[in-house]
Amino acid sequence: MRVKDITSWLDHFAPISFQESYDNAGLIVGDPDLEIHSVLVTVDVTEEIIDEAIRLNSNMIVAHHPVIFTGLKSITGRTYAERIIIKAIQNHIAVYASHTNLDGILGGVSSKMAGKLGLTHTSILSTRKGELRKLVIFVPVDKANQVRLAIFKAGAGGIGNYDLCSFNILGEGSFRGGENTKPYVGKKSELHFEKEVRMETVFPK
Repeated sequence: MRVKDITSWLDHFAPISFQESYDNAGLIVGDPDLEIHSVLVTVDVTEEIIDEAIRLNSNMIVAHHPVIFTGLKSITGRTYAERIIIKAIQNHIAVYASHTNLDGILGGVSSKMAGKLGLTHTSILSTRKGELRKLVIFVPVDKANQVRLAIFKAGAGGIGNYDLCSFNILGEGSFRGGENTKPYVGKKSELHFEKEVRMETVFPK
């Protein structure tokens, strides 16, 4: 397993885009293609944690708090953060942080603390605004307008001050229904070609 395999899973669970503006979550030190022996998990990355990782032959550290919050103009070992970075690089140790992006998701840090307090029926108090997801569907040409309007009516297609937004491409789809199907068009067990519209739109997450 490589660094990027682990970070890909972590980024999926707690997306980097969810972090606050002051934060610095993600891969901070390391080569994404580095093969991982084992991972050391910690709240903070300290010089002692780097030494522990070396002793345990762990070449990746996953921390809650980033070791770097703001930009560095030099790395000379003058500060504890610089010393950590130098030692991590010298020993081929990747350092990853999942901070405010992990705090504010269901199943994340805040959810775990709520569970410890015995709270139930919890939810995100302050949700992120303006996040969109893409919807892609394939519709028979003669039904495209009917489906498009239904999707818009359900709340999709809004981008900023515009609504009813979609992108449409005319093409030809193919399918073959199995023995247990009742195709709307075509016959089961026979290859069928149908003029279709590839319809793309967005909807609020």
